[in-house]
Amino acid sequence: MANLLAGKVGIISGALNEESIAWKVALKAHAEGARFVLTNAPLAMRMGEINKLSEQCNAPIIPADATSMEDLEKLFSGAQEQLGGKLDFVLHSIGMSANIRKGKHYGELNYEWYQKTLDVSALSFHKMLAVAEKQDAFNEWGSVVALSYIAAQRAFLDYTDMSQAKAVLESIARSYGQRLGKLKKVRVNTISQSPTKTTAGTGISGFDAFYEYANRLSPLGNAPAEACADYCVSLFSDLTRYVTMQNLMHDGGFSTTGISEEIVELITKANS
Repeated sequence: MANLLAGKVGIISGALNEESIAWKVALKAHAEGARFVLTNAPLAMRMGEINKLSEQCNAPIIPADATSMEDLEKLFSGAQEQLGGKLDFVLHSIGMSANIRKGKHYGELNYEWYQKTLDVSALSFHKMLAVAEKQDAFNEWGSVVALSYIAAQRAFLDYTDMSQAKAVLESIARSYGQRLGKLKKVRVNTISQSPTKTTAGTGISGFDAFYEYANRLSPLGNAPAEACADYCVSLFSDLTRYVTMQNLMHDGGFSTTGISEEIVELITKANS
């Protein structure tokens, strides 16, 4: 291992089980020499296997509801206490839509659930960064990464209110990236990942069909979760010190491909 993150400390949120991108980020960061605190909402922790990951990475756990300023204040102060100093990196891997879980189409959204989607999936990112700023929790040249999706820019069936949540998330990254860059040289980016077979991803109606479509359209195929973890680690490292306020596409070329030979063949066969 190159020990890209030797001596660096941080917070990794959102690891539910071995399918989670955040889980794989934690394993990669640990292998590259980082120390970190794991966090997730209490309900998610009861549903998941975070204790197993904690043992594998020798990482303490601080439960936190990412919509609660009080919980986030305890998370950031507790992480600095546990890790012995200010933070070098934070991963925001948090998203939830009750409308998607309940199968609500875009024209019949429950607006209370919609507001909850925005609070959990996007405003929590702003709250995290605001708490970190108030506590002066970052070392200079720190790095913050949040996981996004191309539905922030394009319309996708059945992604409903999460599309707006991801758009808000990316906007927060730009605005807070400018602010934290000036204050502490901290960079803030989002990664727009390929459709990935996580617990959250596979809960979306029609996911398998779209996963296959994206895989056939992308010249390199869908980027796996392990590769996304590698990308996150590179953004936490000193190799990317001048990358900030970006939404970085990690999708095998999907976002810039008009049509592929595989899709043409499928359509031709369907029409013949």
